[in-house]
Amino acid sequence: MTQDDQYKWYVVRVFSSHEKKVKRYLDREIEMRGLEDKISEVLIPTETVIEIRSGKKRTREKNFFPGYILLKTIYDEEVNNLIQGAPSTIGFLKTGKTQHIPKPLRKAEVDRILGRVQDNEDMMEQGGKIEIPYDEGDVVKVIDGPFKDFDGTVQEVNTEKLKLRVLVSIFGRKTPVEVDVNQVEPAT
Repeated sequence: MTQDDQYKWYVVRVFSSHEKKVKRYLDREIEMRGLEDKISEVLIPTETVIEIRSGKKRTREKNFFPGYILLKTIYDEEVNNLIQGAPSTIGFLKTGKTQHIPKPLRKAEVDRILGRVQDNEDMMEQGGKIEIPYDEGDVVKVIDGPFKDFDGTVQEVNTEKLKLRVLVSIFGRKTPVEVDVNQVEPAT
């Protein structure tokens, strides 16, 4: 068994929105304490999404699992103490009968998570994943185009074309109209 086979992926619970802070701390401590041979990777599973808000495209990172980071390590008491002493960290995720020892992720779980991270990287190379902030049933106000100042309900979201089908009331009848995502805003 090679040393690489000894590494397992574990889940570490952290305060929500503190994932990057904890990762920076762990990376620094691993280097300072010389634990590179025990901890090979600290990972925050994220995807980059392009949001359209108020007609402007904006890129942001979205966490797959808020409040959790993944650690590829050879688990022992020294690693456990590092995690327990890290600021904004709750500790290893422990399940089942082994409440005192964390259980590593199964290979299928790791493959799924790492595959999702890789898929996101591939998608960003092709132009990115666009996240539209509207869902079916949302009430919106048209702010541009021939249906300006009409309120309506989102009937369909087309992420490829960045279009919405909105039901607006024209002459007392519900009529579906197609508008660009940047032509609407949430109704107040």
